[in-house]
Amino acid sequence: MGRIRGRTRIVAAATTAALAGILHGPVPVAAEPSPLVVGLGTLLDSTIALLPPAPAEHTPYAGQTCPDGSSTCIDATIARMQERLAGLAESCEHSVIFSLAYLRVTEDVREAVREGDYVDPVWLGQVDAVFAEDYFETVANWEAGRKDLVPRAWQIALAAEDDRSMSALGNFMLAMNAHINRDFPHVTAEVGLTGADGTSHKRDHDMYNKRLDALLDPVFTEMAARFDPTFDDLDISVPAAVIMRGWREMVWRHAEALVLAPTPAAKRLVVQEIEAYAAAQALMIRTMFAIPDSAKRDAWCAQHGRG
Repeated sequence: MGRIRGRTRIVAAATTAALAGILHGPVPVAAEPSPLVVGLGTLLDSTIALLPPAPAEHTPYAGQTCPDGSSTCIDATIARMQERLAGLAESCEHSVIFSLAYLRVTEDVREAVREGDYVDPVWLGQVDAVFAEDYFETVANWEAGRKDLVPRAWQIALAAEDDRSMSALGNFMLAMNAHINRDFPHVTAEVGLTGADGTSHKRDHDMYNKRLDALLDPVFTEMAARFDPTFDDLDISVPAAVIMRGWREMVWRHAEALVLAPTPAAKRLVVQEIEAYAAAQALMIRTMFAIPDSAKRDAWCAQHGRG
């Protein structure tokens, strides 16, 4: 447990520094992906690979959401996301930002499965379905007024969407933080860290980092075209490579800590640590991306948002 805690502190410090670096000043967006991003991603991936996963016993997934890990589960999730996105785009709700981003990521995950990128696509199918179900449950609770059931990081993100006081990039970062840093460790721990043959799922978890690098630019371009023309005014490709890897590495280490906690009391401490980390990231993002009003953004969405 000590090694896991030490790793999470190092990763947290690097990720916080990268977040702070986003707003050092406007940088023109590159016409094509920077070789620096490719090189940095390779370096970070090599460093992460030097940190082996902690040994964890195989525990069969016992949940009711996509129990067989079928590819049809991700198809159903995408259909549900498409329906939600259409309604949000029609009304220009600020939650449309994460809705679009999550849909595009999920579509890309499906493509990765089809291309054979995952060693264990059944595990991936279960993770993807449980992860999405957590999100749908969270927004349902929020929209129904059951805010006491919504985790703190999500409360910050969803309140910022409702009060329309953030840039679109800020909404994106807040929701990504809540879903990754708060939800993802619990999902990963629930579905399992180790396959039946004793092989860690860490390779499949890490594999997606490079695909995410390549996905951000087209997603940001679509966001700017449809919902907020300022979305891609800052080139955050370099800090994003650090932030997303840092967050995803924290996910795995927090999941390990949940699974390997020796007592219920120790597990409760890990849960508290996850909640505190995600909320602290949310408060920092909330401050960084606040705007006086959203009139220009909303007018743009009204004209272009339906896509």
